[in-house]
Parts: sequence; structure tokens; C-alpha cells
Amino acid sequence: MKLLSLLHKNRNNVKKIFYLFLYKLIFKHLPMSTNMLFGNLSKKCRYYCCKNIFKECGKNVNIEKGADFGSGFEVIIGDNSGIGVNCRVPSNIQIGKNVMMGPECYILDANHKFDSIEIPMMFQGHLEKLQTIIEDDVWIGREALFTPGRIIKIGSIVGARTVLTKDFPSYSIVGGNPSRLIRTRNETKL
Repeated sequence: MKLLSLLHKNRNNVKKIFYLFLYKLIFKHLPMSTNMLFGNLSKKCRYYCCKNIFKECGKNVNIEKGADFGSGFEVIIGDNSGIGVNCRVPSNIQIGKNVMMGPECYILDANHKFDSIEIPMMFQGHLEKLQTIIEDDVWIGREALFTPGRIIKIGSIVGARTVLTKDFPSYSIVGGNPSRLIRTRNETKL
């Protein structure tokens, strides 16, 4: 029984590796989903490929041209969400439902160690990898940069070119470098 389980697991891994290879070699480079001639076909090809790579992949997911997600084997992405054009996200990211991500976003999962002044930083290695979690109904603007381990709460907006260095409450609108709270979406308007 263990042998059958092991064979099945290895078969799934081979399948995931095949689709990852196919994505990196071909599908990653297909036109954007907004391309009038081939956009819809490109979107469908990338979606089918990523469904076979990701740990969980919801319905109507849009992985855009040039999106990079490492191995992707631990990626979880919900219905109606996307990874923007030329975005780079870690292979263990968790993205909720109805998440919009602009182009060129960069989400880190680890930082360099720098504790010792006796050893050059480039030889000190990395800190432990942290998971980024993006909850439901989030809008991430163009070229946002996230430091490792951020949790973006439900209903939040991260402005274009924001450097997200800390977490904020639900329904926050954040922007700037370093990030700061601009206002919350559920404030009473005067």
C-alpha cells in the first residue's frame, strides 16, 4: 500500500514538473490577456498549466505574461484572482478570492542575514523564508514591493509603488515608501 502511495505521489510530482517546464519555456512568454488576437487563448493556456502546478487554483484565475512564482508547488490562489504582468511572487504565497494585482509587483519571501560585522553580508546567508498571505478582495497597484511575511487583510488597497514593510488592518488604503495608512475604506465620509 505504501508503494502505491509513493508511486502516485511521484507521478503527481512528475506531472507538476512537466507543466512547470512547459510554463517557463512557452506559456510564460505568450501575449498578455488583453491582446486582441491571442490574449484569451494565452490566458487559458497559462491557467490550464498553472492548475496543474499550484497546490490550489480557483476558477477564472489570470496568470499574466511574464509572471514568476518559483516552483509554484505551494501556491494557493482563489477564484477570480490574478498575478500581474511580470510580477514575481514566492512559491508559497497564498492569494485569496477576487484579488487584483498590477504589473511588475515583487513579493519577497526572505532577507539576507546581516548580524555579524566580521563576515561580509553576502556570506551570511538568508533568514528563514516567510509566507505572504493576501486575503480576499484586495487590489495591489503597479510595482508594489512587499517585504517577507506580509499579511494583506481583506478589502485592502496597496497603492502603486508602495513598499509594504508592515501589516495593516482590514479595508486599509496604504501607500508610500515606507508604507503608511492613508485611510480606511470603511471610514464615514463627511
